[in-house]
Amino acid sequence: MGEKETEAFQFTFNGFLKVAFQGSRVTSGAGLILVRELDERLGLETIIAAHLRDSRHGLNTQFRLPDLLRQSVYSRLAGYEDLNDAARLSTDPTFRLIGSPKRWDRSAALTSTLHWFETELLTQEDNLVGLMAVNRDLIGQAETFDHADRVVLDMDSSESPVHGQQEDSAYNGHFESVCYHPLFLFSDHGDCLAAKLRPGNASSADDWEELLVPEIDRQQAEGQRVAFRADAAFARPAIYEALEARGVQYAIRMPANKNLELEIEDLLFRSPGRPSLKPLIRYQSFQYQADSWTTPRRVVAKVEHHVGELFPRVGFIVTNLPLTHRAVVRFYNKRGTAEQWIKEGKQAAHWTRLSCHRFRANEVRLQLSVLAYNLGNLWRRLVLPKRIERWSLTSLQQRLVKTGARLVKHARYYWLFLAQSHLTRRLFGAMLQRIWALPVPAG
Repeated sequence: MGEKETEAFQFTFNGFLKVAFQGSRVTSGAGLILVRELDERLGLETIIAAHLRDSRHGLNTQFRLPDLLRQSVYSRLAGYEDLNDAARLSTDPTFRLIGSPKRWDRSAALTSTLHWFETELLTQEDNLVGLMAVNRDLIGQAETFDHADRVVLDMDSSESPVHGQQEDSAYNGHFESVCYHPLFLFSDHGDCLAAKLRPGNASSADDWEELLVPEIDRQQAEGQRVAFRADAAFARPAIYEALEARGVQYAIRMPANKNLELEIEDLLFRSPGRPSLKPLIRYQSFQYQADSWTTPRRVVAKVEHHVGELFPRVGFIVTNLPLTHRAVVRFYNKRGTAEQWIKEGKQAAHWTRLSCHRFRANEVRLQLSVLAYNLGNLWRRLVLPKRIERWSLTSLQQRLVKTGARLVKHARYYWLFLAQSHLTRRLFGAMLQRIWALPVPAG
């Protein structure tokens, strides 16, 4: 049509209105600037340098390795689940500003560069291990701000459906889908301490030792008392013995069986008379030794009778906690938050978006999404004011990250003018003050 790229559009209904397309000056993700300030405070650049190796030389290093890693992680945190968005985000002011200074007036990496970075550079054995170490050390920086003397670990697995011929994907009868079956380890703060991608037909508890034992050893070396929770998929004698050998307290759900039900036979029958509208809940604990166990262990039973239900709801928990029946059940029930964190990781950080063909490349994608999730969770628990500290990561994306802004460059400064909606000037200032109040990492 002959219009110049920078020429504005005018309208007949309003002659005073003009519309121009200046995507390189306008952003919809200005809230990420706060996360960038937080990662600077936590020393992410130093952590990256300690664990990741760049095999490029000379002119091939147009984009620094930390810039590429930040672009991959921050795009996931902003809700962009695929590298197809990289071309558009390369001119976005926010994604240019989170990089090194020479990128501020240029562009961020395009799709081809990020694809090489994620599927070639990070898939090298040393860099994949290093990426896991970056994630753990970032959380370690935040742990120095905590003053609790006990940490509670939650382990759970999840489903990552696949829709092609991805390497090592397999049908899982429990989920009734072709999938991967990743394993996750969380702290009671919601930080994902470790994650491992596994074939779809892996058992829920497979590889538990690879994730759990090093974390217990690490926490105990720092003087922390450790407790552990897991569902019935992790009711294995080897896990009990490993925890007991390390002095770890635990509460693990057990599948019901006839022998366990015989121990609480008197609780399974409702008292005669008209039932109460409120559920009738009773507890009992007893010593029990399965055939595969080398020693008896304490089992806590919870029986619930509900109006209109013919059979009671029965649950068994094997534990070594020196607590009352009710306290053990309350402690175990908090394990449900781990399922919520997995759900947040799926919805906000898209860690089930594992669309590469090679298994190793999908391992990298999972670790990048875990790092994005942890950055968002650290933002939530270290920076957000108390009135919004329980927002989900999806809410953070929609209300804080997705903030419109316009970039203006002056002689000495770059000005980012933010639209004021959920992210107000007062809230922005409060979060910035909380970031600046965090201790500077040693070294």
